[in-house]
Amino acid sequence: MSAPAPEPSGESAGGPGRIVVGVDGSEPSLQALRWAARQAALSGSTVEAVLAWELPGALGWSDLPELPEHLDLEEPARSALAKAVAAALPGEQAVPVTELVVIGNPTHALLDRSKDAELLVVGARGHGTFRDTLLGSVSHTVTLHASCPVVVVRDDTTGLGSGGATRAD
Repeated sequence: MSAPAPEPSGESAGGPGRIVVGVDGSEPSLQALRWAARQAALSGSTVEAVLAWELPGALGWSDLPELPEHLDLEEPARSALAKAVAAALPGEQAVPVTELVVIGNPTHALLDRSKDAELLVVGARGHGTFRDTLLGSVSHTVTLHASCPVVVVRDDTTGLGSGGATRAD
């Protein structure tokens, strides 16, 4: 007697899968969000746009002056994410997107959010000529360590090609 087939990653029984997208406001991340929205429309999945932020490493908490109690350090990140989603998916291209701001390292945040996702999508910035064949640090690390398939959407604003997606399983 054989065991039942495992449930597809990122999908609950009868429910849609979830596509996690790393968004930092850069053009490659907006292209990744557009790609994810098209894939979600085809697959019936939901889209979760994740923007992670952290204080620069050189600025330790001990070096910060006393901050006002009412200061919301997440507000600029929430605003930037909302603007990025609106820019990437205007009007007729808009699909329901869950926007999530996470405090912490972007790579760690994306790996954590994608643990039960069907797909993780990130953009990669091209650097021109030889360096254009290399992935950035976030896209490189998530392709190595993600527990779900990863799609890396290459920057097509360099003029070196039409851009495209590379899937890493």
